[in-house]
Amino acid sequence: MLLERTREVADATRRPARIAAGVMGGLFLLAGILGFIPGVTSDYSSMALSGHYSEARLLGVFQVSVLHNLLHLFLGVAGLAAAWKGARFSRLYLLLGGLVYLALWFFGVLLDFTTVDKLFGPIPFWANFISFNGIDDWMRFLVSTLMLSFYFVVRPGRGVPE
Repeated sequence: MLLERTREVADATRRPARIAAGVMGGLFLLAGILGFIPGVTSDYSSMALSGHYSEARLLGVFQVSVLHNLLHLFLGVAGLAAAWKGARFSRLYLLLGGLVYLALWFFGVLLDFTTVDKLFGPIPFWANFISFNGIDDWMRFLVSTLMLSFYFVVRPGRGVPE
C-alpha cells in the first residue's frame, strides 16, 4: 500500500516535466511538418536549402529553409522521445533546448548577415542553416523563455527519485 502510494506521488511529480517536453516536441514537430506544406508556407517554391537566402515563410511570417525545417523535425522527435523516456530526459531537453535557442537569439540579434556578406562573402550553408531576422529572432527568444521556464518550474518533488 505504501509502495503504491509512493509510486503515485513519484509519477505525479514527474508528469509535468514529461508533458512540457512532449508539448514543446509536438510544437517543433508541427512546425517542421508545416514548413514543408505549400500553402501553409508562402513562397514555397523559393525555399532554399539553408539560410537567410530562402524566401519561403511559414504561415507567411517565419522564414524557413529545408535544413531549418529538418532541425524543427529533429527537435520535435527529440522532445517526444525525452517525454517518453522520463522526467530526467525531459528536463534535460528543456534546459538544453532553452539554452540553444537563447544562444541563437543572441546570435541573431547581434549579427547582421548583410554586413557579414559584404565583409566576408557568402556564408557557407552549414554555418547558416537558420534564418536570422527580427521576427524569427524574437520567436527564438520566446521559445527559449518558455523552455527554460518549464525547466525551472517542473522540478520533481523533494525526496522523490527521478
